[in-house]
Amino acid sequence: MSNTSTPSNRKDIAWNYATLPDPKNPNIVCCCFCAKITNGGIYRHKLHLVGGNRNVKACPKGPEHVKEEIKEFIQKKNVLKNQMDDIPHLDDIVDLEENEDDDDIQTKLKGKRPISGSSILPTMQGKRCKQAGPIDLYFAKDVEEIVRQRRAKNKGQFDENKKKLREDAVQKFATWMYDAGIPFNVVKYDSLKPCIDAIGTFGVGMKPPSYHEVRVKYLKKELTNTNLFLKSYEEDHARYGCTVMADGWTDKKSITLINLLVNGPKGTIFVESVDASSYSHTADKMYELLSKFVNRIGEQDVVQVVTDNASCNVRAGRLLENNFPHLYWTPCAAHCLDLMLEEIFKIPNLKKLHERALMVNGYIYNRPQLLSMMREFTGQRDMVRTAKTRFATAFLTLKRFQVQLANLRKMFTSEKWAKSRYSRETAGKRVAEVILMPSFGKLRFLR
Repeated sequence: MSNTSTPSNRKDIAWNYATLPDPKNPNIVCCCFCAKITNGGIYRHKLHLVGGNRNVKACPKGPEHVKEEIKEFIQKKNVLKNQMDDIPHLDDIVDLEENEDDDDIQTKLKGKRPISGSSILPTMQGKRCKQAGPIDLYFAKDVEEIVRQRRAKNKGQFDENKKKLREDAVQKFATWMYDAGIPFNVVKYDSLKPCIDAIGTFGVGMKPPSYHEVRVKYLKKELTNTNLFLKSYEEDHARYGCTVMADGWTDKKSITLINLLVNGPKGTIFVESVDASSYSHTADKMYELLSKFVNRIGEQDVVQVVTDNASCNVRAGRLLENNFPHLYWTPCAAHCLDLMLEEIFKIPNLKKLHERALMVNGYIYNRPQLLSMMREFTGQRDMVRTAKTRFATAFLTLKRFQVQLANLRKMFTSEKWAKSRYSRETAGKRVAEVILMPSFGKLRFLR
C-alpha cells in the first residue's frame, strides 16, 4: 500500500509543503514551514500558506515565492472552473465542495469506480450522485483554447445580445432627452462618450445624480476643472501671444453689451460680458475699457486688439496703438464685409428693387391665408426675410425671389388669387403689379 502522505501521490501543489500526521486522515495537515496543524484538508492549508484570510492564520515563515506559486495555482484553477461551467452537461457533474481535492474525492468514493457504460456514479454520504458527463470533461484543456472555442461558438449570439442591449439603452436615453427637452445635437458633444463609458464601467444599479449634486457639488468641481483647463491656454498666451476681441451687440431689452474674448493657438475663450450702454459710443470710455482688459490679460502677451468699425472703436484703437507700441488694432473682417454690402445696396436701382421685395414679403407674411396660398405654389418653400444683419440677407432675399418668381407669377395670375379678397385690396393690387412687372424679373446679377 502506497503512502498517501507523499507529494507524488497528490495532484494539489500545496502537498509539496505539507505532511500528514495521520496518513489515514487527510483532513489534518501539518505545515512544513511553521509546523502548524490545520483541520480542513489541503484547501485550508493553502489559505494558511497564502495568508490574507480572516478565518485562517497566515504562515509566519512561509517564503514569498511559495505564496506566489500557491496564488497562481488557485487562480488558474478558478479560471478553468469558470470556463468549464458553460460546457454542456456540466450541471450534471457531481457538485464538489471547494475545499476538496482529487484525493479527498477518491477517499469518499472508497475505491469504487463507475460501472462501465453507466452514467450514474455511486452514492456519497447517503446521497445519490448526479449524472456524469463525457469522460473528456475530466481532463483539463488549455485555458486559452477553451476561451477561443467559446468565443468562436457564441460570437453570433453575443453580438446579437449586445445589439439588443444597446437598442434598449439608446431608447431609454432618447426617452430621457425627449422628456427633458434636450436638443438633439448634444449627442455630438465630445463629453458624452466618457460619460457613457463611466456608466458602463459602474454597471447595473447606478444611482442617478441628485438635484443637489449637479447644482452644487459637481458644479463646483467642474468650475475648478475649467479653471485648471484654462491655465494651459494662459501658458500658450504667454508663450506665443494672443488676440483680444471685443464683440458688441444689443439684447432684447436694448441693453448694449460688449463680449470680451481672448484668442490663442488653442482657440478662443470667453472672459466676460460688460454692460456698455452708457459709454458704447464714446471713444475715451472704450479705450479705457479695452486698456484695462489688456492689462488684465497681460500687456506683454497681447499682440492685437480686434473691434468692429464703429467710429468710436476706430479712435479707441488708435489710442491703444499710441499707448501700447507693440500692440496692433485690427478692424473686424465680418463687419467690413457688412459695410461693403450696405454700400452696394445704396445704388439706386438695387435699393428700389430691394424695397419692393421687402414690401411683397411683408404683405404676404402678415396674412396667414395668403401665406398658405403662396406655399402651395412654391412647393412649401418660404421666402427669405431680412434679419437684423440685413446686409447679407438682402442678397439672399433677392436670390429667393429669383428662384420662386415664376411660381409667384402663377399664383398672382391664378383663379384662386382672383377669387380671394386680397385681389380687391389696394395693397394686394400693388403687390401683384410688382410681381408681374417686367423690370422686377431682371435679377440676373445674382447668378
